[in-house]
Amino acid sequence: VYRGSVKDFQGFDANQDAEALYNAMKGFGSDKEAILDLITSRSNKQRVEICQAYKSLYGKDLIADLKYELTGKFERLIVSLMRPPAYGDAKEIKDAISGVGTDEKCLIEILASRTNQQIHDLVAAYKDAYERDLEADIVGDTSGHFKKMLVVLLQGAREEDDVVSEDLVEQDAKDLLEAGELKWGTDEAQFIYILGRRSRQHLRLVFDEYLKIAGKPIERSIRGELSGDFEKLMLAVVKCIRSTAEYFAERLYKAMKGLGTRDNTLIRIMVSRSEIDMLDIREVFRTKYEKSLYNMIKEDTSGEYKKALLKLCGGDDDAAGEFFPEAAQVAYRMWELSAVKVELRGTVQPAGDFNDDGDAQVLRKAMKGLGTDEGAIIEVVTKRSNAQRQQILKAYKAHYGRDLMADLKSELSGSLAKLILGLMLTPAQYDAKQLRKAVEGAGTDESVLIEIMATRNNQEIRAINEAYQEAYHKSLEDDLSSDTSGHFKRILVSLALGNRDEGPENLTQAHEDAKKLADVSSNDSSDSLETRFLSILCTRSYPHLRRVFQEFIKMTNHDVEHAIKKRMSGDVRDAFVAIVRSVKNKPAFFADKLYKSMKGAGTDERTLTRIMISRSEIDLFNIRGEFIDLFDRSLHHMIEKDTSGDYRKALLVLCGGED
Repeated sequence: VYRGSVKDFQGFDANQDAEALYNAMKGFGSDKEAILDLITSRSNKQRVEICQAYKSLYGKDLIADLKYELTGKFERLIVSLMRPPAYGDAKEIKDAISGVGTDEKCLIEILASRTNQQIHDLVAAYKDAYERDLEADIVGDTSGHFKKMLVVLLQGAREEDDVVSEDLVEQDAKDLLEAGELKWGTDEAQFIYILGRRSRQHLRLVFDEYLKIAGKPIERSIRGELSGDFEKLMLAVVKCIRSTAEYFAERLYKAMKGLGTRDNTLIRIMVSRSEIDMLDIREVFRTKYEKSLYNMIKEDTSGEYKKALLKLCGGDDDAAGEFFPEAAQVAYRMWELSAVKVELRGTVQPAGDFNDDGDAQVLRKAMKGLGTDEGAIIEVVTKRSNAQRQQILKAYKAHYGRDLMADLKSELSGSLAKLILGLMLTPAQYDAKQLRKAVEGAGTDESVLIEIMATRNNQEIRAINEAYQEAYHKSLEDDLSSDTSGHFKRILVSLALGNRDEGPENLTQAHEDAKKLADVSSNDSSDSLETRFLSILCTRSYPHLRRVFQEFIKMTNHDVEHAIKKRMSGDVRDAFVAIVRSVKNKPAFFADKLYKSMKGAGTDERTLTRIMISRSEIDLFNIRGEFIDLFDRSLHHMIEKDTSGDYRKALLVLCGGED
């Protein structure tokens, strides 16, 4: 099935088009609208024929005339469209290695993503256009393991056999693990051989096997074991093996997000993929970034340049509101990966040689007399487990006859005080306090209610109920009921019972549950859409729900999260989405919330503090891994950049390291 956005023009006449372009550039000024309309609506093969017809009719070079008449980014885009794909790639690589410095990102993008045939065509085009050997030029301009992997990719010798040996899959996964995680130092040659030579189908299975035996995705190991341009190249290879469309969707998003636009990247991808997989890229883009590629181009570019890019894009998926097979495959793969058991790890461990009385004395000394030694308080409180902090509270009371919490409250202030005091509460007490704050006073903080209630397990929910009753002499269920309403209230009350199933998946039941969620035709008011989702999402076990979500994708070609967003709104939608994301990948859910708490102007310190406290002994290490996978920067780095003073020091200790 053809998945490009640009197709052969019906009724094509090369001479007629050549004449139209000549007239558009004749005389004073040029008709840019006519040029972009014509060139973006012809396939590359047809554009090559137009170039030949133009030379025959007028004895002139069409590309040279276009360069003369047009300017800037629009000129670069139109001229790029006129070159055959292999010659376009050759020109990009020539520009990347010419002059001072090397554009490594361009080399990585092209060589990691092209098929064997495309690589062979590129090497031949480079030789033809520049009378030089591409491999020799790349060897002369790069170094180390980065150079070695580029040379391997330049051979265009990746295996293409679809028959996969299970034994070889297991052996390759084991070899990669032993070459990196299990070895002092790294055997880069093993990574180069396996990732540079094996077939795509084989490597996808190797990556799945690696996740099972290593407890982490191959990408995370590459980040930990490799570095520099070699690391970036290997990550690009892995991403392209998993999904070339997803790789390019991510490259396009990064080219336009934030201040400024990386126009060279934007042009190169929009041109090179317009007749290959632009429809797939659009679908994945819409799914991953909750925004259409069309709209992002529209907001980020201008003039004829924008019009031409939008023509190449080929349509607005926000307007269509559809969810397509490629996006469904990406979503399905994510569900499958989430089902693999990964060991959850906190960043705060019990201190060795713990002495509760000694710590109590250190804290008392830090708060005695004029001034406060915040550093000493941070050192003790952030480096003890919660159970040890509870012992310190008792030792402090026994030794000094004073309430440590009250003393800390009087000596500390601001964000640091909230963080330290939160750490001194038990997890259940802390969650109960956050829920109480969310419902008391004017207005309700629904986002806090959703975050806590949608992510805690049965045992945690029951402990929260007890802590809430003890602290506020009211039941949590009563407060949730009186402060919320409708389906949202019913969701929270159901979750507050802490009665979620804890058994394994049931395939027959999962199929029935998926069918129930997919049914949009029911007219029975007692069986509303929200009621059906509640009865399944709030009661079934996590392993079972993962299977339900996979069955849902098979049945509807839609991801369940996409269906919720399309069919529901407000707090009900947000609660169900939070449950789905928590089931799918809880560390990724919290990584996303942490990122949003710090991105842009200002910091949501309440969310940042709450998550750092509540996850520090559960899965903060995993959250760190998801954070860097999702946002290409470490949690440590973002906290360091976005906070200050003693509050920052304490957060960084909880974070537990730089990735």
